[in-house]
Amino acid sequence: MSRTKGDEEEYWNSSKFKAFTFDDEDDELSQLKESKRAVNSLRDFVDDDDDDDLERVSWSGEPVGSISWTIKETTSNSGSTHEGREQKNRNSFYTQLSKPASTYSLSSFFKGRTRLGSFQSLSDALSDPPAKSYAPELGRPKGEYRDYSNDWSLSDTVQRLRKGKVCSLERFRSLQDKLQLLEEAVSMHDGNVITAVLIFLKRTLSKEILFRELEVRQVALRHLIHFLKEIGDHKLLLDLFRFLDRTEELALSHYREHLNIQDPEKRKEFLKTCIGLPFSAEDSAHIQDHYTLLERQIIIEANDRHLESAGQTEIFRKHPRKASILNMPLVTTLFYSCFYHYAEAEGTFSSPINLKKTFKIPDKQYVLTALAARAKLRAWHDVDALFTTKNWLGYTKKRAPIGFHRVVEILHKNNAPVQILQEYVNLVEDVDTKLNLATKFKCHDVVIDTYRDLKDRQQLVAYRSKVDKGSAEEEKIDAILISSQIRWKN
Repeated sequence: MSRTKGDEEEYWNSSKFKAFTFDDEDDELSQLKESKRAVNSLRDFVDDDDDDDLERVSWSGEPVGSISWTIKETTSNSGSTHEGREQKNRNSFYTQLSKPASTYSLSSFFKGRTRLGSFQSLSDALSDPPAKSYAPELGRPKGEYRDYSNDWSLSDTVQRLRKGKVCSLERFRSLQDKLQLLEEAVSMHDGNVITAVLIFLKRTLSKEILFRELEVRQVALRHLIHFLKEIGDHKLLLDLFRFLDRTEELALSHYREHLNIQDPEKRKEFLKTCIGLPFSAEDSAHIQDHYTLLERQIIIEANDRHLESAGQTEIFRKHPRKASILNMPLVTTLFYSCFYHYAEAEGTFSSPINLKKTFKIPDKQYVLTALAARAKLRAWHDVDALFTTKNWLGYTKKRAPIGFHRVVEILHKNNAPVQILQEYVNLVEDVDTKLNLATKFKCHDVVIDTYRDLKDRQQLVAYRSKVDKGSAEEEKIDAILISSQIRWKN
């Protein structure tokens, strides 16, 4: 369909789409002006008096103030999230200001009505600055701003460390400032503050400078040594002792490193290197004993593991081992030997007598350990032989370096028979102790014989009421009471 030239000109002049020309004004500016005129022209169509007749609706389309709108608002307010409660708590620090309880209506939006009821154009609304916050942040105390400025003095820094507040020590860059900080911490007499400053110095100073300065500051030096021991920094601790020429402490610190070695063979070799270190005479003997003990434990462990797996030894079949003997103390090793290798010849490494002589174990310790081991096995013959001695004339006598009262308690703990208990209770020399033990462990014959020897009729009559009626003990007491050969004291 062809158009005439006049029709085309009429179409372009009447259409909202215009052809591009260089003479046109800026397109965005013209659109803004046109929008401004459109909004202002709405005032002529809407009367202010009709505002009350207009219906306010929410974004969901519900009329504001209706029952359904009220229910939804109540539900949404009661179902607020945890974040909303936290925001409420934060706002509680600010001043509570009342706000107009209303929402924007669509009519007021198109009329350009603000919250306070006045009208403004769209261009005015775009040019207005953001609304001022109803709850501005309260001003901090002036002292708090120093927490972020790092402008504290030495005294203030130490005080903050003492109170457990976070503060940076990085601004103390010169050696003089760092040493003054350390002296201030020492003068505070707070170990935590001193340690905190020492950690800072350890990180920012070379070892040579740190050791040199601490050598003349003994309080700080002791704190550093304790701190290095606690964190297990043995390398730096050895360097420090070497610098201070503390040879014995250097040797002890080196010796402690064996605790970190789990392999028995490697630990044994490490202990061998410690023997030549500059220990005191007493400590050197302990180091040598430690090495010898571990060496024997390795041999005993390998041999007993083989015997136990073979299943040919009765003691290992009846009483299987519960743990390895490796790295155990000397007393535990002696108990183990008395339990599994009591009858072995003195020439073997696992012989209890060999251990006693090699490590110079005192008689009391040996008897106490051997008694506990043999009593646990209920080997009463071995127990008896342990306390039997012969004099130069060949006479036998029972002697206990630990005292027979201790022997009785250990035997009772291992459920020894009454006959065994009575034999050793009778060997207790002190009468009162003997009577107490006999009464406690119900050794009736010992109590009766003791009261008879003491010729104490009243105590014997009183004890008669403690034995069972018609028992052999009651008959024995009656026979003693009617005896005319005893001269009673009471």
